[in-house]
Amino acid sequence: MKQNIGVLDGRVRLAVGALLAAVGIAAVANVLELGLTAGIIALVVGAVLVGTSLTGLCPLYRALGISTADE
Repeated sequence: MKQNIGVLDGRVRLAVGALLAAVGIAAVANVLELGLTAGIIALVVGAVLVGTSLTGLCPLYRALGISTADE
């Protein structure tokens, strides 16, 4: 499959995803009083962002016909 995430987009996804995953882990571990549900959601969204950043593929972008990758 052709990558549809550009360099800047990938870096932003990686940074935001790592931050969300860390907040999610802290919330699930009850270090932050964010709540279990919010912690799990932050962890899942963070993991998806990190995963799409590392693979360079975003299924939502593909469905919408969007690409930030250099053509």
